Amino acid sequence: MIEKITSIQNQRIKNIVKLQQKSSERKDQNLIVIEGLREITLAIKSGFDIKFIFFCSEIISYDRIKEISANENIVFDITREVYHKIAYRESTEGIMVLAEPHFSTLKSLKLGKNPFLIVLESVEKPGNLGAILRTADAANVDAVLVCDPLTDIYNPNVIRSSVGCVFTKQVVACSSDEAIDWLKKNKIKSYAAVLTATHFYHHADFTVASAIVMGTEADGLTKKWLNGADEQIKIPMNGEIDSLNVSTSTAILAFEAMRQRNFYK
Repeated sequence: MIEKITSIQNQRIKNIVKLQQKSSERKDQNLIVIEGLREITLAIKSGFDIKFIFFCSEIISYDRIKEISANENIVFDITREVYHKIAYRESTEGIMVLAEPHFSTLKSLKLGKNPFLIVLESVEKPGNLGAILRTADAANVDAVLVCDPLTDIYNPNVIRSSVGCVFTKQVVACSSDEAIDWLKKNKIKSYAAVLTATHFYHHADFTVASAIVMGTEADGLTKKWLNGADEQIKIPMNGEIDSLNVSTSTAILAFEAMRQRNFYK
């Protein structure tokens, strides 16, 4: 019989809130929070193990839940009030799950014959990381390397803003030193996006195994990447300001690479 949860003081509900708010809790419990049918479906398709399911029967029927898991021992029916307590947005169809995360490593990456990657240094805003992961999915890049990250790749805001694309791409958190060494070892040419570069991005040769390296909006790339990348490129800026949102810049460069490859890897 499915357990009904009617109180926001329930320990399971309090634990969900802790998992949402603290990366240390996600790490210690080895659990992440996934909200919404689309995101959950993508996670399951990518092999993520669902540990607990919380659904609001006033919003979504149990028949939909059984499509995810028929194990009633991991399913909890919550009231609308409880759902509003833990849900980021009501449009996520009344369902939330706890799942075990996957952590890819540089060694475990599976690359195509002519790989293209996105490298991010010290990305801080979950919304930016999520938007870049959407671009990575749309451009079908091989992997995203998140170097010296300042945000958890399974932060609930990353999952939401990526609309689940954090589950569709290989995402590796590593140090910049590790990424630079790995790129050189695998003969992947790295292009650092820098405002002071002398070459425009559309002059770069993305038809070879390559990666674009993006820094923070506030400070750009550190000297480690300015010295470690193979080339520096820039996007022409003809207006009053001299920078774009990092997710927008990443999309411009990624789709230029796809254009050069005739939109195939």
